[in-house]
Amino acid sequence: MFAAPVMALVAPEWVPGTVILVGFIIGSGAMLNTRDSVEWKDLPPGFAGRILGTSIAAYIATAVVGTDALAIIVGLVVLFAVSLTLFGTTFPISKPSLFIAGGVGGVMGTLTGIGAPPMAILYSNVEARRSAATQNAFYGFGTLISIVALSVAGVLTLPQLAFAASLAPLVPVALRTSRPLATRFERGAIRPWALGLATVSALALLARSL
Repeated sequence: MFAAPVMALVAPEWVPGTVILVGFIIGSGAMLNTRDSVEWKDLPPGFAGRILGTSIAAYIATAVVGTDALAIIVGLVVLFAVSLTLFGTTFPISKPSLFIAGGVGGVMGTLTGIGAPPMAILYSNVEARRSAATQNAFYGFGTLISIVALSVAGVLTLPQLAFAASLAPLVPVALRTSRPLATRFERGAIRPWALGLATVSALALLARSL
């Protein structure tokens, strides 16, 4: 939620491609580590929604990538995701809600690289390990579908692929060094700062683009 608006501010040419590619590396690794706790029956409706949302977003991306419109979309999506988190919105898990969350996440994630919040909201009251594992599965699949869709649409570029590949070796290091912070994050110590920085970045992005 924080990386996308910052990158859109300082290096918009890497959005959304590089954000999604790096997200896929992180998400697929996390998914493999937690696959034993995945709630497999929840995946089909969420995957179906993600495919639909991604298809819609890829069509939109052909018109907005490389323009100020994409920066505005990124800013608004971040503010929307922050507001959902702050208000503690919850919904029951069902096939329709999984499909809708997958669809909304597909649109958000493909256009901005921020596709996790809808599923995170849906699984907010689920046991932590099962919640994280299932979200990792949705995220890994979702970013892969977004990569394919953006490639077909001609939006994903070779420089974005090359930049993401150069960042790939840093991902394990970042994950390892972030574990102490993750422990504090679970206790709520970092959450306000992360949301605050995401909000400030989104507002700055909107101010520059409008």
